[in-house]
Amino acid sequence: MTASPRFQTQQPAVKLYDFHPPVEDFRSAVLRGLSQSQKTISPKFLYDKRGSELFDAICELPEYYLTRTEMAILHAHAKEIAVALDRRALVELGSGSSQKIRILLHAAPQVQTYVGVDISRQHLQEACAALMADFEGLDAIAVCADYTQPLPLATIPELRDRPTIGFFPGSSIGNLEPAEVIAFLKTVAVLGDLIVGVDLKKSAAILEPAYDDAQGVSAAFALNVLTRINRELGANFDLTQFEYRAHYNEKAGRIEMAIASLCDQTVRLGDAEISFKAGETLRTEHSYKYTVNEFQLLAMEAGFQPVQVWTDKHQLFSLHHLKQM
Repeated sequence: MTASPRFQTQQPAVKLYDFHPPVEDFRSAVLRGLSQSQKTISPKFLYDKRGSELFDAICELPEYYLTRTEMAILHAHAKEIAVALDRRALVELGSGSSQKIRILLHAAPQVQTYVGVDISRQHLQEACAALMADFEGLDAIAVCADYTQPLPLATIPELRDRPTIGFFPGSSIGNLEPAEVIAFLKTVAVLGDLIVGVDLKKSAAILEPAYDDAQGVSAAFALNVLTRINRELGANFDLTQFEYRAHYNEKAGRIEMAIASLCDQTVRLGDAEISFKAGETLRTEHSYKYTVNEFQLLAMEAGFQPVQVWTDKHQLFSLHHLKQM
């Protein structure tokens, strides 16, 4: 039986710690990525407010098995995971709409401090406010930051001398190259233990529709980054001259997502000019898929000891509890 929400009638203000990179960092990162032989943009830049809304819509699509499968795993094993959480402050990396964290908060009423870390400031604040409205006694802290960089938790008074545990759901860790996974895990080791979602290897027949749905929401999500660059950096991308593509590279074990130019064209970004050839791609994401053993080997190389792994009956997705060695 699902526990009732810890409901409170009055909603205190969400505490916000804003470490969002300045616009100049966004501009320099975009220009650097567009100047490479393989044009690239970091997946973190996909998540402005509109991008976050589109990703939430993707999670509801019939083809996108990841969210519903992970949530089913969380529901099935919430009590076990709640034991691991103990009374530590729960730090969620890439909090999004915070649907999954609600499952854990219902199962772990002893958790009184929640910290959401996300790059999308408005989306993050709204999600934290909703959690505080629905869970009595919960202190929800919004940290607007790039969680792939060293976490500034020591500067947050509420977390000083407090034991923490990280929660990194979804398959975002798959956006990193395997060597980057090791570096990332070393960076978030400051959190102590970690509960992390990892997508498992499976056929292209399942994977490709999940990342390129029939309704075109995945395409809109990817192309939205061009709209963001136009709006925030004064570029003139014509979205009708680009299309979205997603392909499973079985040898590399990853879905490869990109925006392809439909013609020879030149795009202006401030004083810079960026040329695209017909068919040339701007890579937006790679999403690596692992076996349980493959991921655990990476975790151990980063200094973590695998404690427990939870999967669904179809072996589509996995949740790992990692503990520092």
